[in-house]
Amino acid sequence: MSAPHDPSTDGAVTDFARRMSYSDYLKLDGILDAQAPLSSSPDEMLFIIQHQTSELWMKLAIHELTAAMAAIARDDLRPAFKMLTRVARIFEQLNGAWDVLRTMTPSEYTRFRSALGQSSGFQSWQYRAIEFLAGNRNLAMLKPHGHDATTTAVLEGILARPSLYDEAIRLLVREGFDLSGEAERADLREQRVASDAVMGAWKAVYQDPERHWALYELAEKLVDFEDYFRRWRFNHVTTVERIIGLKRGTGGTGGVSYLRRMLEVELFPELWKVRTEL
Repeated sequence: MSAPHDPSTDGAVTDFARRMSYSDYLKLDGILDAQAPLSSSPDEMLFIIQHQTSELWMKLAIHELTAAMAAIARDDLRPAFKMLTRVARIFEQLNGAWDVLRTMTPSEYTRFRSALGQSSGFQSWQYRAIEFLAGNRNLAMLKPHGHDATTTAVLEGILARPSLYDEAIRLLVREGFDLSGEAERADLREQRVASDAVMGAWKAVYQDPERHWALYELAEKLVDFEDYFRRWRFNHVTTVERIIGLKRGTGGTGGVSYLRRMLEVELFPELWKVRTEL
């Protein structure tokens, strides 16, 4: 048997007394100390880590969506396409997290559920930020964050600016489509209503993709993002029903019944309806 290899003989740095280490750079002490189960159940650790890692992925999704929107606004579409692709892959990762959580049985969850109090994923402000950024602007969803002035200010800041879909529609106008009144909405905070004019513009794009290739690619990037987003919502419903059945959620929602209603929400409605028209 050969002697164990010493990586320092190949030049690997092993003395970090005065150097930044991997753990230093990633602030791992803070991250790995952030799990504080409130029960004696060993399964609570899975529940905490699954939700904490999901929040980290959502933080990245917000970062990428914000950058993509800025790129679209300045007609710099290639970077925007890359960012939107990355957001779709982030939601692919978030989908995979449900597979891990589904290994928890109802009996296991029951042992620590009471420790959650009224806390619930329904209260995730980052998830709300993603919805607001994409264009689903239900102002009632600000209420769970009303106790936190800082978070409310962040969400209100998002609502004061055009959404991702608003930016896509504004791009349609800059590319020559007549969408009077659609691109400059009077109140960006309000939910926009699906428009025949916008659907007509997307229909023209899909009927002649060679002529409108950049818009065609943007449309497909948006649909790809929402496709993964819908899968994430569906997997959320399935996971919750598998673990708690039809009981109410810890945050007071109807649980599965509430999540099923969320499946009906469309972020980019004309991009889905136009498929029937082609």
